[in-house]
Amino acid sequence: MRQHRRTLRLLGSLLLVAMAASVTGAAPAPAASPTPLDRVIPAPASVTPGGSPYRITRGTHIRVDGSRETRGVGEYLAKILRPSTGYRLPVAAQGAGGIRLRLAEGPFGAEGYRLDSGRSGVTITAAKPAGLFHGVQTLRQLLPAAVEKNAVQPGPWLVAGGTITDTPRYGWRGAMLDVSRHFFTVEQVKRYIDQLALYKINKLHLHLSDDQGWRIAIDSWPRLATHGGSTEVGGGPGGFYTKADYREIVRYASSRYLEVVPEIDMPGHTNAALASYADLNCDGVAPPLYTGTEVGFSSLCAGKDITYDFVDDVIRELAALTPGRYLHIGGDEAHSTSHEDYVKFMDRVQPIVAKYGKTVVGWHQLTGATPAKGALAQYWGLDGTSAEEKARVVKAAQNGTGLILSPADRVYLDMKYTKETPLGLSWAGYVEVKRSYDWDPGAYLPGVPGGAVRGVEAPMWSETLENSAHVEFMAFPRLPGVAELGWSSAASHDWERYKGRLAAQAERWDALGIEWYRSPQVPWGGGGR
Repeated sequence: MRQHRRTLRLLGSLLLVAMAASVTGAAPAPAASPTPLDRVIPAPASVTPGGSPYRITRGTHIRVDGSRETRGVGEYLAKILRPSTGYRLPVAAQGAGGIRLRLAEGPFGAEGYRLDSGRSGVTITAAKPAGLFHGVQTLRQLLPAAVEKNAVQPGPWLVAGGTITDTPRYGWRGAMLDVSRHFFTVEQVKRYIDQLALYKINKLHLHLSDDQGWRIAIDSWPRLATHGGSTEVGGGPGGFYTKADYREIVRYASSRYLEVVPEIDMPGHTNAALASYADLNCDGVAPPLYTGTEVGFSSLCAGKDITYDFVDDVIRELAALTPGRYLHIGGDEAHSTSHEDYVKFMDRVQPIVAKYGKTVVGWHQLTGATPAKGALAQYWGLDGTSAEEKARVVKAAQNGTGLILSPADRVYLDMKYTKETPLGLSWAGYVEVKRSYDWDPGAYLPGVPGGAVRGVEAPMWSETLENSAHVEFMAFPRLPGVAELGWSSAASHDWERYKGRLAAQAERWDALGIEWYRSPQVPWGGGGR
């Protein structure tokens, strides 16, 4: 009889719950499970799952040590978490539990970190602030994608238990944005910086000058910006960055632990400069501004002294604005410059870069001259590039020139995915997601010493790209794969496992409002565009 009464009471309780659900429209919440520690991109070096998850609650604090940099990372994390959780998440130097960010000695290098998660809290430990910041990106990906939204979400906010220990494979993990063919505003560049940071990219290469536009104010040559920057591909209004604008981009990138690498492309790709100052032309006649997309027709005059006065002024002013170590001098597609003049030009320009305290970076055609000691060459050839050209790059690497790998038919993000892609170009072929991911930078150019490969970079040329949505559609889903090539070990590289992790990112892109391409090569599931 007692058992019968207990059964009746249980049925009555269930009926009340069902009635309440019908009144409120609510359904019982499914049991939440945290994202496994090994589901993040780039793949971590070491993952040890185990123990209870940590749950971020209304009482969670973000604990930081006394350093300004650690507090900055803590505030950055809090700004991401507060809108979606609705929690205060105070950033404080005292207390135990919660989310803790700490600097400590350890085998982390300049960018590595360890993330420990358990019932009582999450601790991210690193030797340098950059490592803490990268650890925070991992933490973001371990939380539900809804954490990226700007309105309060239901949660729960669980972080799987266990330990991640992580360090990058390469020190150069870059993305280039061409702001010359089409101009992008400071806010548009910042938006891209935030997207790069999520995947631990640490270099922002800005292509600041080309035939179609000059995008940085130079006080000693003001018409470069006011005239040379006054148009773009297709004849739009163009634009340029004031020095204050450029400093703001540099500051914002630095706050996301990206180093800005500015590029002034020369001696070719210089029509915007030649149109601005007649004296830079060998015949003293300024050409008209150019709004097309052909390449290889322009050249600074290698035989004129004023050319090197110009280069000195531009590099001096740009170097003073740029706290990073590198300055990119281009050097590609100088088809209208003779080989003799090209070598003469590079022999005179590279010491100017060193004079102002920067390290030379150039496209791999620089290896056709004599790269300066310590210079880096950015390889953008194809799988089918001639053996002779590859051999020249390999020889330079064997002689001490570092390489950044940007093979155009692998990681040029402006290449069409397929012939139906509405944006982009296809001169290097069609580059679907698998092709972009499925190669090894360390083995790409046979004969290159392992230590010569400094990393990878994904260029985004903008002949057909006019706004952030265009940039995002071409970057996602390929950009995370390039980031993984730069960060994760070669042993972790596996397309079949990677495409599942990549599919899981789509919900996060949607939450962030990122446009992306739904590649048929990836098992996206029911969500997404």
